[in-house]
Amino acid sequence: MRVAKSSIHARARAVPELNFEDQQLTSLGGLVVFQELFSALDLAGHLKSCCQSIGGKAGRFYSHGKLLQCLIVHLLLGYRKLRDMDFYRDDPLVGHVLGLKRLPSVPTVSRMLREFDAQSVARQGELNRNLVLSRLADENFRRVTIDFDGSVLSTKRRAEGAAVGFNKRKKGARSYYPLFCTVAQSGQILDHLHRSGNVHDSNGALEFVRQCVAEVRAALPGVSIEMRLDSAFFSDAMIRLAEELGVEYSISVPFERFVELKKMIEARDFWWPTRGTGGRGAHFEQRWKPKSWQSAARFLFVRTRTEVQRKEPVQLDLFEPREENHEYKVIVTNKRGGAGSVVRYHEGRGYQEKIFAEVKGHAQMDYIPARHRCANQAYLLCSIMAHNLSRELQMRVSAPHRGQTLGRTVRWAFEELSTLRRTIIQRAGRLTRPQGKLTLTLGANRHVQAAIERFWAPQAVNL
Repeated sequence: MRVAKSSIHARARAVPELNFEDQQLTSLGGLVVFQELFSALDLAGHLKSCCQSIGGKAGRFYSHGKLLQCLIVHLLLGYRKLRDMDFYRDDPLVGHVLGLKRLPSVPTVSRMLREFDAQSVARQGELNRNLVLSRLADENFRRVTIDFDGSVLSTKRRAEGAAVGFNKRKKGARSYYPLFCTVAQSGQILDHLHRSGNVHDSNGALEFVRQCVAEVRAALPGVSIEMRLDSAFFSDAMIRLAEELGVEYSISVPFERFVELKKMIEARDFWWPTRGTGGRGAHFEQRWKPKSWQSAARFLFVRTRTEVQRKEPVQLDLFEPREENHEYKVIVTNKRGGAGSVVRYHEGRGYQEKIFAEVKGHAQMDYIPARHRCANQAYLLCSIMAHNLSRELQMRVSAPHRGQTLGRTVRWAFEELSTLRRTIIQRAGRLTRPQGKLTLTLGANRHVQAAIERFWAPQAVNL
């Protein structure tokens, strides 16, 4: 199609004057898709029931359940600090989604956060677990894979319960070190154990694992449960617990602590080639029992051929020899598959790091807003719920994109929360009431229309 040059280029115009007035304009038009999700889940009612144990005068105009909903929307919009609420306070659509004509001020939010107690935080965690498990129940999976790992949450202030511990990025900073349980199939965070920053990874892990397995089994009777853990959780007690609970497990072994394992590797002459590694992997396995253990277990020894990194200046020689080395790792497991499938299954737990990075980067999980422990726990749970709700929104409108893989890759091709903000949420619109019917009018962009119609009935929005 031929286009006239005059229809493309415009003459230079004068710089417009600025005028600010209330026109019922919103810059967050795509937030309506989450309003429908909140309504379908009755999120406001459930959050209100979580806070029944809280008293105090700070919330006489706003309930604590409404405060939690405000914080979830705050994180979905991509804001970090509490004072950032001032930048969307007058947005009419945000108030409509929350059911408020006026949002609480930052001091009110801060005061109400201080009133949260351990009981309300526990109920909020239970609500999050129910939302995740109800989705898994609807999908009717035969197998559920849960991963356990900790993540450091640094704070610049002296928050209650924070302590100086291992902190790779901010050495010497006080921090929390919660232990998380994530679901591999949905990429959601099922639960967490809040801990101070000076504890070992395995601190409280046995009871936490027992609780998570019990929650999954109660919500999904008959489902096969499997779990993956890193070397920090390797112990006879953890393996006996997994056997007692009847779950399949794979745990990395800190084999440098066991001289016997090192001797087995050095004495081994023949290694079986591992399938699916392109000829670079080999393995052998053996049933072995450390002296202090009660019974033997299946230990899988894995060797991978890698190239040695060259740090000298690059020489453009035609025939340049390449040095190769071997990396070793040991896995203890009760799974019955071949070595290649077990290794690929165990290495699939690396996706958990991607979940942590996404929740920290896009749902502000690493922000510590208050000095009180329960307030920080409530904010952390809001971050987790914001992430889980973004996944729930996408799972409700699409079937799984892939079946079960050896690495237990997530079953859906999820878009990150930042992508949803950029393509859907951050859209300008106008709220009007023609003939008394509330209507949100957005710009006539077919790509935006198609993106929003994926998540919400098209007749509900006047485009």
